[in-house]
Amino acid sequence: MTLDFGIYPGGTLGDDQGIVHPVRPDAQDRITEALDTLQGDRAGLSVRAYRSFAATVTPVEPPTPADPEAYLQRGRKLDLVLQFREPSGELAGWREFVREAVRTGGPHLASVQICEEPNADLPSVDGSTPHVMDALVEGVVAAKEEAWALDRSVAVGFNAVPTFDPADTFWSELGALADDRFRQSLDYVGLDFFPDVFRPIAADQLTEAVATVLTAFRRTDLRRAGIPDSVAIRVCENGWPTGPGRGEQRQAAVLETVVRTVAALSTDLNIDGYSFFALRDADSAAEGLFHHFGLLHDDYTPKPAFDTYRRLINELGSPPVATH
Repeated sequence: MTLDFGIYPGGTLGDDQGIVHPVRPDAQDRITEALDTLQGDRAGLSVRAYRSFAATVTPVEPPTPADPEAYLQRGRKLDLVLQFREPSGELAGWREFVREAVRTGGPHLASVQICEEPNADLPSVDGSTPHVMDALVEGVVAAKEEAWALDRSVAVGFNAVPTFDPADTFWSELGALADDRFRQSLDYVGLDFFPDVFRPIAADQLTEAVATVLTAFRRTDLRRAGIPDSVAIRVCENGWPTGPGRGEQRQAAVLETVVRTVAALSTDLNIDGYSFFALRDADSAAEGLFHHFGLLHDDYTPKPAFDTYRRLINELGSPPVATH
């Protein structure tokens, strides 16, 4: 089973305090060159992008990357994340925001993720927003209804982070709230996870740790919400930051282990894709952990993991489209 690969090419990201902005602006030509290199002769590569909804906030956090359509060349598709960031939790306007994003996405829009990490209560993600569960359910339904109305093939889903607290009620609450409309509209559920980043894991235990998290996500978390095994899961965000005390060769080794483990479990757990976070560092000179997730430094020079990811895409990604 081949995987659909992707990457977030922007520089802006969230940490445990809020939004981190890159020290250098996006350079479209350098980003395009890097995406072309990663893709090689494979059939495609997903470009991950984020847009925020907040009806009562001015200005709304700008989309990132600013112009993702510029990177949708050579068969690349858009993996669009729609964040629910309305502080009041009021849903007025949210459904139309979702529908409009699907309408204007055009033929390059491959997938729409509704909400960003709704089970993580952090300031930069949607789990801290009131009524996010309602926004999640209503957004998934609205996105799929719009795609059906337009007769477009758009995968609709949402994502979450691993649940390590046995008292966590997110999945059971979702199962109670979800209805047939939601389940019929749901094409995938994404997992954002960062093994050996926030909790150190020995190199010889990394494969087992990744497999354990993926298996629990499929067979414990999703089943608590009544989400069947026929709904694909995909890794939406995974990465390993370099920086002080965090070597670049180790980043490449972790990436290799994680992707190969995902690929090995793809048939058994119905995993259809993997996306790396992120293409480049926000600030390679900064001390903060979150500034160094890139495969490239902030000046677009590659780290060893860049070639590792290129090689994995070439080996495990969708084959080239046959031409005659």
